[in-house]
Amino acid sequence: MLDDRKLAVLRAIVEDYVSTNEPVGSKALAERHNLKVSPATVRNDMAALEEEGYITQPHTSAGRVPTDKGYRLFVDRLSQVKPLSGAERRAIETFLAGAVDLDDVVTRTVRLLAQLTRQVAVVQYPTLTRSTVRHVELVPLNDRRVMFVLITNTGRVEQRVVELPEAIEDARIAHLRAVLNACLDGCGLSTVPELVADLPERLAPEDRPAAATILSVLLETLVERHDEKIVFAGAANLAGADFTTGLRDVLEALEEQVVLIRLLGETSDTPSALTVRIGAENPYLRGTSVVATGYGSGDNQLARLGVLGPTRMDYPVTMGAVRAVARYVSQILAAS
Repeated sequence: MLDDRKLAVLRAIVEDYVSTNEPVGSKALAERHNLKVSPATVRNDMAALEEEGYITQPHTSAGRVPTDKGYRLFVDRLSQVKPLSGAERRAIETFLAGAVDLDDVVTRTVRLLAQLTRQVAVVQYPTLTRSTVRHVELVPLNDRRVMFVLITNTGRVEQRVVELPEAIEDARIAHLRAVLNACLDGCGLSTVPELVADLPERLAPEDRPAAATILSVLLETLVERHDEKIVFAGAANLAGADFTTGLRDVLEALEEQVVLIRLLGETSDTPSALTVRIGAENPYLRGTSVVATGYGSGDNQLARLGVLGPTRMDYPVTMGAVRAVARYVSQILAAS
């Protein structure tokens, strides 16, 4: 374990390197930071930090830069993440509150995160398997066609045009709508197939063909959306980033939904838990850092969001922004 003085030196090295992108020397540290020790002591502390693998010297006669191990200790010993200003919090709240539906919430969230952190922002859509049915709507378009709409508790809306096997009156459509809502309201989407398995048999014979067709579309909708959707923004921020892994690898990863889901990490029972994976801790994309957290409605975590960038990242600012945005998104979903 490092003593407080060496931790202060490491913290100063990380802060200077993140802000300047230049290796940090002992003289510069002593001048810029109130370490309350002589430059010689700083040099000795830096030598100890280097020997223990927290910093490294990229070139002979150059200063030092943090290693993945050094960043890890810096993050683990953070006393607090950098809080957003009142103006930033109000701007976030106003921007996200203007969203009209779930797609708009996700789009605004990913753009906002990219702007706040100057990194690549990644947002996972709320997983359908963790959602519940809020309402089923059947809208007659003509006597043999209806619009089927499934609305979840997360605000997700799935809709399909259904061609019915025979003409049906609006009153019978209204009856089917009532039966479906009575059967499915508040039920988890993963339980829907079991709940509707015998539903047609509980209806009048003349309503069974239409009900079977509508239920078939419902089940197809759930199957089609099994693979969860990921969106990202801020790829232009990669232009000035320094990655130990190739930029091409990072760009390719952004195109792979499965890789992005794995980078965000597994969901947990604690939506507010913030995870930071640095460098080699990301087996799917070494040389990058990922800051992510869950968001959801109440205590129910529905999906994750976060940012991806180089290991030379402003962790306190990034962690504060990710946590704040996730909190506001969760509030919007809970209120909706």
